Amino acid sequence: MRKYVLVILFSFCFIISFAQRKTYSTTNPKAIRTFENARQLYDDGDDANAIKEAENAARFDTAFVEPWLLIANIYQDKKNIKKAKENYRKAMDINPDFFPKALHTLGKMEFASGEYEDAKKHFEKFLAHKEMTPQLLAEAKQYFSNCEFAITAIKNPVPFIPVNLGDSINSEFDEYFPAITGDGGTFLFTRKVKMFRDRGPAIPQEDFFVSTKANGVWMGAVPVKEINTSGNEGAPSLSADGQYLFFISCAEAGGEYSGNRHGEGSCDIFIAKKLGNKWNNPRNLGQPINSGRWESQPSFSSDGRTLYFIRADRGINEFSRPDYNIYMTRINDDFSWTEPEKLSDKINTQGNEQSVFIHPDNQTLYFSSDGHPGMGGLDIFMSRRQPDGEWGEPVNLGYPINTSGDEASLLVGPSGDIAYFSSDRPGGRGGLDLYSFALYDAAKPQKVAYLKGHVMDVDTKASLAANFELIDLATGNLSVSSTSNPGNGEFVVVLPAGKNYALNVSRENYLFYSEHFEMKDSKSAREPYLKDIYLKPIKAGESIVLNNIFYETAKYDLKNESKIELDKLVSFMKKNPKVKIEISGHTDNVGSKPSNQVLSVNRAKSVVEYLVAHGIANTRLTSKGYGDSKPIAENNSEAGRAKNRRTELTIVSVN
Repeated sequence: MRKYVLVILFSFCFIISFAQRKTYSTTNPKAIRTFENARQLYDDGDDANAIKEAENAARFDTAFVEPWLLIANIYQDKKNIKKAKENYRKAMDINPDFFPKALHTLGKMEFASGEYEDAKKHFEKFLAHKEMTPQLLAEAKQYFSNCEFAITAIKNPVPFIPVNLGDSINSEFDEYFPAITGDGGTFLFTRKVKMFRDRGPAIPQEDFFVSTKANGVWMGAVPVKEINTSGNEGAPSLSADGQYLFFISCAEAGGEYSGNRHGEGSCDIFIAKKLGNKWNNPRNLGQPINSGRWESQPSFSSDGRTLYFIRADRGINEFSRPDYNIYMTRINDDFSWTEPEKLSDKINTQGNEQSVFIHPDNQTLYFSSDGHPGMGGLDIFMSRRQPDGEWGEPVNLGYPINTSGDEASLLVGPSGDIAYFSSDRPGGRGGLDLYSFALYDAAKPQKVAYLKGHVMDVDTKASLAANFELIDLATGNLSVSSTSNPGNGEFVVVLPAGKNYALNVSRENYLFYSEHFEMKDSKSAREPYLKDIYLKPIKAGESIVLNNIFYETAKYDLKNESKIELDKLVSFMKKNPKVKIEISGHTDNVGSKPSNQVLSVNRAKSVVEYLVAHGIANTRLTSKGYGDSKPIAENNSEAGRAKNRRTELTIVSVN
């Protein structure tokens, strides 16, 4: 009988109470008899006649509450929420205290429909019934709080003018789950297309499409053929440099994955690397990231080492409610992944968290949740990383970005000014379309810039795959770890504003390259750094400038910030034990030549002494000072003099 199914689906269903009640809210025998007929018709699955009989029962006694509750429950079962609310309200108008749980049910319906004032009123009345279970009371308190939040949010709307991304991105099919590279030049998303088979109806299939920007305009999206299969691919995340693609593939009927992929079960996270202009064969990230549970919606941080994703901590089936939470894992030095950690209770709630996105600033986290105070369903929130590394209190992005429906899949572009989302709002191309909107100031991430270019051999100009490290000069902490494309040498490194960075680029059998960037204000983050990097092979006579070695003004004492470069030099010497080098000091032409000569000699010696103290044999090292005798720039400007004040490494011999 269907009433037992309803007991499972609607824990507040008034039929449970009827099974226990000895009396009705009426003593009219005709009303009772007619109502019992209505109940029997309902149990037999004859909804239309059950409604008619319940209405007849109510006519015999206008104070009879139960008929309207039964009618409301039938419409709720049929998912006709408008009619269900109408009839619950009729019952409440007669006697709101007769069946208080109906206040709770009605309040939830009104809240889901955005009728916050009415929902607040009904939850307030429900909370007056203290005899209710602690669980129901706690839930009602949360809904009441959400109503208050929503009412205030509507009175204080945030700027929000969505713009359809147009025909180059959107189509008659559904487009959603966007991803973008750190330079803002590549846009990848999921499209649900209808694939027509030789036999049978069209089958919806999720595939990836990609668009690139030319002269500020998105070009027509094309399928990512190397990744797409006859199965579904979804929820993509691009690394900031565009060299790695994380995405989801799920087991189909029988537990098989499409495209000869293998998984741990349910949905798993896969990774592909770009070789030239094509993606290699994707591989499953495996344990400990993937498990027999549901893993999805990855977001890879611009530090090149941290992956955020969603995991279902309970099974997904018709009898259990999933518990979606945000997890984080990092890449170890041996390229294995750490055991995933659930983010703190500040982020994860007793509700569901989904659609996590870490901005390229690596300081601002966006996600969707139905467990924090919000407008209803999934709302979009943001949290900022605190000085101690923990995430701050989430902030609701406000109305009308958030509504009484589900909002998810927010992507914020690297500039922080533009956000992207999917919607089936009127006026689109069909189904879900991708939109952009200008993000208001309080919801913006930190400013970032990026370094972009190619890595090449200085002699042959051949493209090279090389390792990149971006290090915070103030703390010595690694901020970004990345690589250039093995096929074409391209690279993109994101530079969050507010810090000074040391950049090291290295490859086996080559001298490393060093540079530093000052990003202490947002002004310096407005323009990208475009730079091709030429690596020099290890051979006698080759030299490089050690750009991240710093001294106290007019002294030869090494600053703390120099340790990063010095340790890199130590590592280089240990990896190349047959190499002998000269460390040379150089100055500008300010001051007397004798004093400049002495200063350059002592600075070179300081570097050699550091290397010896860290295990490098002094027989492999020489130091020399050249004073101001070998300038590499004019000394008539501060910029030129700064280039001349340098420390160089020269290969003396390679046995």
